[in-house]
Amino acid sequence: MPFYTDAQRTIQDQFDSRPLADAIEDAIVATELDELHTGFISSRDFFFLSTVNGDGEPTVSYKGGGQGLVTVVDNRSLAFPAYDGNGMFLSVGNISETAKIGMLFIDFETPNRVRVQATATFHTDDELLNSYPGAIGIVRAAVDRVFLNCARYIHKHERVSTSPYVPDHQGEQPVPTWKRIDVLQDALHPDERAKTEEAGGVITEQDYGIALITGES
Repeated sequence: MPFYTDAQRTIQDQFDSRPLADAIEDAIVATELDELHTGFISSRDFFFLSTVNGDGEPTVSYKGGGQGLVTVVDNRSLAFPAYDGNGMFLSVGNISETAKIGMLFIDFETPNRVRVQATATFHTDDELLNSYPGAIGIVRAAVDRVFLNCARYIHKHERVSTSPYVPDHQGEQPVPTWKRIDVLQDALHPDERAKTEEAGGVITEQDYGIALITGES
């Protein structure tokens, strides 16, 4: 399958960039992971995941965890965990429907980035679940294309700390603040409602907004 679509070719021709686009594809776009790709991906503790539903509507999610969040299975495949979220299952639902994903790995301190286009599947009985305590499933991604990407427009940021919500080695994590919002309590599992009380009780949407603004969520 060609790397560029007809629509992308049309825009390239409009701006007379087809020769450059072809040269870049030849230079950096691959169908297999090399040592640079795998080393960088294995060092990351977050990435951005893009998916699309059957109507062509996209969504992009931030996926965070411990270092090595994404497992390099081999030079043609990756795997990563699906953790407890907000119950919407946008990414996993889209993967189940269309399978096509984009993964963007960024180092904001260097800066540097790697992009992966892949075909994904979601599994709730995967052997890798034991490697990710607290995960509810594993996404397997077969690499279609991978390439290093120019870091020119990446703003440099300094890392401060790891999120306290990353599951520990036993899969435990604090109760997320949003699960304490009063209007959501009836929709939570009884076990989750019990955790709300243990975490200090219910809060209002306004309380949650203040927690977000102050970085206490």
